[in-house]
Amino acid sequence: MSTATTGQRIVQVTTQTVGGPVEHAVDVAIGLAARGHDSHVVGPRTSRTEEASGAGVTWHDVPMVSKRDLRGGLASARLLRALRPDVVHLQDRRAGWLGRAIAPVLRGREGSTGVVYTLHGVADGLSDLVAGNARAAQRRRRDGWYYLTGERAITRWGGGRVVVPSRAVAAYAVDHVGLRPEIVDVVPNGVAAAHHEAPRVATGDPVAIWVGVLAPVKRVDLLLDAVAAAPGLRLLVAGDGPLRDEVGRRAAEPDLAGRVELAGWVDDPSGLLARADVYVLTSDAENCPLSLLEAMAAGLPVVATTVGGVPEVVRDGVDGLLCPAGDAAALAAALRRLSADPHLRARLGASARQRVLDSYTLDHCLDGLLASYAASRGGA
Repeated sequence: MSTATTGQRIVQVTTQTVGGPVEHAVDVAIGLAARGHDSHVVGPRTSRTEEASGAGVTWHDVPMVSKRDLRGGLASARLLRALRPDVVHLQDRRAGWLGRAIAPVLRGREGSTGVVYTLHGVADGLSDLVAGNARAAQRRRRDGWYYLTGERAITRWGGGRVVVPSRAVAAYAVDHVGLRPEIVDVVPNGVAAAHHEAPRVATGDPVAIWVGVLAPVKRVDLLLDAVAAAPGLRLLVAGDGPLRDEVGRRAAEPDLAGRVELAGWVDDPSGLLARADVYVLTSDAENCPLSLLEAMAAGLPVVATTVGGVPEVVRDGVDGLLCPAGDAAALAAALRRLSADPHLRARLGASARQRVLDSYTLDHCLDGLLASYAASRGGA
């Protein structure tokens, strides 16, 4: 086992370079190092690798570019075995399949290496199986056997525990994937609230901010239609993805011209959040979005669709205003209401920040993960 003199040797495994799962993995790795654990990341370098290394995390640059990347998979497997970790935490779907496939080898004869997989999301074609979600894409024939039957089989083979950041997706894991409830742990995501505490930069007209990947499930079309129906409101879009050109064309149309700023992908949105008055989320499906928690930590009121775990975080009329998925008219009405009422924005924003401080900080998340790690090492 680990020869570290303080804490456990805990390895985060990721195969991505951008997106919520890898951001979460880096945050967790840094937080564990700060608590005295021998913290490692196995995965491709990202824009945050140097930050993590400077915070005491050992980063092993091992790309695995696809499910069929046999060379990357074997390299990752050999490294994980050589590290002899106390706990392996698998942070995205591809990492989850790899790590659980080799879990019996990692455990070895002693059987004391814990294996934990975080289910960060549901395939778009199955998203409507989660309470509150709409179906984000056409259901494909392979969705059932890969994401339901396959997920159930690899979990049974690999053992360990499955962490889910929301109760809504935990119910999906039990009711539809068929996982045993006793191995599923709900551990909400968390953010470093102090990092996002900054005075707002006054910019004149109220500004709404949207943060994420410009992909169909995020329904940026609804976002733009809703903002177009909220005169006087400007929009800041922080993100990139396959729909960037389409979003740019729509933003240039007469009802939005001059009101939309496309900031592109940003690694740290805190500076942009400080320029905004309202955070808006228009997705058809979500779990427990980090961008939502970051915006709330920055003291922004929320306008969001009631999808996945969002209603578990945002209390309607307390921290923000919730709308049904796919309802551009309801989103526009909520944006108009907040645009016209700075006192309501201030009240909801203050409550949103306190909500994060009370329940959704990185420390809350680490406490929950460490409990899951301990359970996974106990043979659960």
